[in-house]
Amino acid sequence: MGGRKIRTIEGSQEPGAISQGKESGKVSEAEEVKKAKKPVVPRIKKIRGKKYQEAKKKIEPRAYPVSEAVKLVKTVSTAGFDASVDVHVNLGLGKDTPEHQLRSFLALPHGTGKSVKVLVFADGADAQSASEAGADQIGDDATIETIAQGKLPAVDAVIATPVWMPKLAKVARFLGPKGLMPTPKSGTVSDDPAAMVKQLKQGRVEIKTEAAPVVHVAIGKVSSPDGNLIANLKAIVAELNRIKPPKVSGTYIRSVFLAPTMGPSVKVDLASLS
Repeated sequence: MGGRKIRTIEGSQEPGAISQGKESGKVSEAEEVKKAKKPVVPRIKKIRGKKYQEAKKKIEPRAYPVSEAVKLVKTVSTAGFDASVDVHVNLGLGKDTPEHQLRSFLALPHGTGKSVKVLVFADGADAQSASEAGADQIGDDATIETIAQGKLPAVDAVIATPVWMPKLAKVARFLGPKGLMPTPKSGTVSDDPAAMVKQLKQGRVEIKTEAAPVVHVAIGKVSSPDGNLIANLKAIVAELNRIKPPKVSGTYIRSVFLAPTMGPSVKVDLASLS
């Protein structure tokens, strides 16, 4: 009497039950999504141009002696300019093994044929000797201020004496992504910047493995004499053998290819490189 009648609806649920139902539905949907296979995206086959296809016909499916490979790689270049000749070496290394990550620097016997522009941060006699060695620019505080504004110098390498490194640290975020930040490991932080300038000008290259155990290095130009390209290639193979990790199972140097900047690659007979 005087009390309120509570109206019940048939089939109604308590709030907690409704919440649990929603949650279970979410879990169920999540499980279904998880179980569903990701769609396979078909790989799009790269269609090569007519020039490439014509050049490819000149290459037989075999490994060529190095002297023949060098001559052939020049004829299959499809570029309308004096293209680079690169060597690609496939190595029998573990890509996830830290000890198998290679990195070395080598001054090629005959250079790469590329003109290298070098910026040097040094003072006094060091700056003078670097300039005489062929440095294209001697940097100063104003140069660093320009870099700090995001205006990078038009150079291929930057060298610095140790005393300049605290100042250059301020612009590392600009130089680093471009591979221009001097580091002791690469030899570009040096007490003898003139010697490093000479090495870079003479064709010093970096030999290193990337995500896959493969090394890519430019060994010259299409216009380079055959003998120069062969000597540079053999120097790289010798350096790879020198820095071979102590524990490598199976074949270390699996294959070597030569390729122009634009054009198909030519396989090199490994026996002809020894």
